[in-house]
Amino acid sequence: MGDRQNGIVQGAGYANGNGTNVVSRAVAAAAANNHHSSRKGGRSSKRYSVSAFYSMAAEQDVEVEDELAKAQRRLRDLKAKISGQSKKNFVLERDVRYLDSRIALLIQNRMALDEQNEMVSHLEEHDDGESDYYPDDRKMQQYGNLFFLLQSEPRHIATLCRLVSLSEIDTLLQTVMFTLYGNQYESREEHLLLTMFQNVLAAQFETSTEFGSLLRANTPVSRMMTTYTRRGPGQTYLKSVLAEKIYSLIEHKDLNLEINPLKVYEQMINKIEEDTGELPANLPRSVTTDVAAANPDVQAIIEPRIKMLMEIAESFLSTILSSMDKVPYGIRWICKQIRSLTKRKYPEASDFAICSLIGGFFFLRFINPAIVTPQAYMLVDGAPAKHPRRTLTMVAKMLQNLANKPSYAKESYMLPTNPFVDENKQRMNKFLNELCEVGDFYETLEMDQYMALSKKDLIINITLNEIYNTHALLQQHVDILAPKEKDHLRILLTEAGTANTQVPRKDNKTIELPLFSRWEIPIQDLTTALMSENNITQNDILYMETKAIYVQLVRSLPHLSQSHLDLDYIAETAATTKDATLVRKGIKVKDMLRELEDAGVVDHRDGYKLLVEEITQELAHLGNLKEMIMQEIDSLDAVFKSILDHNNYLRSQLESYKAYLQNVRIQSGGGEKGGKGSVGIGVEVDGRPKKPAKAQFQGPVKFGHNQLERDGVIAESNVPENRRPNIYFAITSPIPGTFIISLHYKGRDKAILEMDLKLDDLLEKQQDNVQLLDLEYVQLDVNKTLQLLNKTFVTKNRGKR
Repeated sequence: MGDRQNGIVQGAGYANGNGTNVVSRAVAAAAANNHHSSRKGGRSSKRYSVSAFYSMAAEQDVEVEDELAKAQRRLRDLKAKISGQSKKNFVLERDVRYLDSRIALLIQNRMALDEQNEMVSHLEEHDDGESDYYPDDRKMQQYGNLFFLLQSEPRHIATLCRLVSLSEIDTLLQTVMFTLYGNQYESREEHLLLTMFQNVLAAQFETSTEFGSLLRANTPVSRMMTTYTRRGPGQTYLKSVLAEKIYSLIEHKDLNLEINPLKVYEQMINKIEEDTGELPANLPRSVTTDVAAANPDVQAIIEPRIKMLMEIAESFLSTILSSMDKVPYGIRWICKQIRSLTKRKYPEASDFAICSLIGGFFFLRFINPAIVTPQAYMLVDGAPAKHPRRTLTMVAKMLQNLANKPSYAKESYMLPTNPFVDENKQRMNKFLNELCEVGDFYETLEMDQYMALSKKDLIINITLNEIYNTHALLQQHVDILAPKEKDHLRILLTEAGTANTQVPRKDNKTIELPLFSRWEIPIQDLTTALMSENNITQNDILYMETKAIYVQLVRSLPHLSQSHLDLDYIAETAATTKDATLVRKGIKVKDMLRELEDAGVVDHRDGYKLLVEEITQELAHLGNLKEMIMQEIDSLDAVFKSILDHNNYLRSQLESYKAYLQNVRIQSGGGEKGGKGSVGIGVEVDGRPKKPAKAQFQGPVKFGHNQLERDGVIAESNVPENRRPNIYFAITSPIPGTFIISLHYKGRDKAILEMDLKLDDLLEKQQDNVQLLDLEYVQLDVNKTLQLLNKTFVTKNRGKR
């Protein structure tokens, strides 16, 4: 059997070597597929039960050098690039969001943030070089076990995603979506990720208290669903379906379809004033919505706009409804789970109510964000002009109203577009229900899991901080994730010990982490068990191997496929060529064919009819496969280019945000006077970088314990009553946005304790409704502390300018 095993390795396109493991994987895959299928009598049914493995093997051929094999390799490389670049874009988008939140806090408080280099240190950046933080071999093995378990048992990640806070979810999602399941086009990882979604959604439905709140709030679950749509397949769909439609609209930069009566009235009187130099007495500058809506001229302007707006929305809707076959499987499968869970949890829910939930995911989380901000989804270059941008927003509102039934209570001017909803509701619900009509993947996943059990090259590319952050979150919630001592996850976390702290960004290397199961079943035992349980015989394997080699011979000698397949002639032709590999295979396959006939599996008198049919089918499948691969390559080439363009856009946006923060720090934090030559945003004047002003060291300013307690700054104190009169606090500001609070006892030079306080951290605590700041001996009220720092340092400093 050794030669035959080796033959199937080559016939299916695997490298020579560990033939036993490949055959074992073939048997395991076949068994997994056969386990759930109906059993039929006879030889042929068993042969078809193992065909799933053959097709998969043939599609991953690495030995044949025909056009199909080259296209397959090119497609695999392209998909790997898209997966990697998507992850980089996610990191940049997260960093832009982070800076954006800091800018918002800065503007609200009108104060400087921390020094720019402190801010930049938060961002994820990657460089090359050696690191002292690289895990040793033992740690690598422990993390390989841990992440294999997390990847292959998605319930752990599903539970963790529900436990973490909103501030933690983005970093975890980066690891889950783009690292743990980062191969976005590999069936096992995609199916495991979807299994995780099933767990998360089921828990969301189980814990929800009312139907109206399902999947609508900004929660870790909704953030997960949105992030999933940003993976490669979702981006491909958006570009192929929406890009051309959006581009044709934004070309008309001056097309104004505003239908809000107040805005239309304002634009109208501005135009009259511009043309005539004055306003008629009957057109006051400020009017109410009702007055504007009752104006005949405003009505005359709005009426044709409503008609055109509904035509544009109808055009977008028709394009989306006709794209069913392009919607990624994973997104349709999530829609299916939403429908299934709703019916089980709310059996009385109407079809319209169920469709509104499906539409809430498909349109609110997937389609509409791309319509409203197409530049962020790489559908167009640059932001649309003012009027097209407003039109796209109104189209998205109409689609959302159609799919998800939100109210126009606060936007009554949109009510005239309701005929669009009334005319298309049935079409929309039919589409949303059809989205759910996809098969499950459990049989395929079981086959893939068998394959993964014996596969020795499962590898993820992961950063050190991703490992340590995930490890820390698992440790934090281990009692919920793995409550029993013998739970595999608890065992692995115990062995791995305490999670490392986050490393500096310059040391946050990306490493290749091999994954393997700590509790792996010996492949020999697995094979034996499967062969016994599922009655997969040696003849099954021989038949599959023979078919695989014949397909490879015809691909290597394509002229042999031009007429009816003569298996004896094909084997003889290969055995007499000048190619040593083909000669060996030709001789071997002749022996194999004879052995199959001796076993009564095939018969030369009917021209090996069944075997010829199956080989012909496989060749036809591979021929169609080549066409599909070439089409997919063309599509993904465009997607990859867009992703790269978006990466450049995000980098430029990030740099602009950094420059903005630096400039605002200089202006708000002290040291620079406004005046001639000063700028509001940016850090260049006349093309030359401005020199930042030297930061003035402020303080120390002293406050007694009793004074701060009276003012409410100290909310709680552990200092004994009799010592409080001798306790005072000294606050200094060495650089804008940073404060050092030290606690002193009168008569002693050295401080009892010191705390380095960053302004942005304090502002974030205020935003998150954190009431107290712990200084060990005292608890400071966050809001009162901010008021004190503003009054003492910022306002005082501004007065000097």
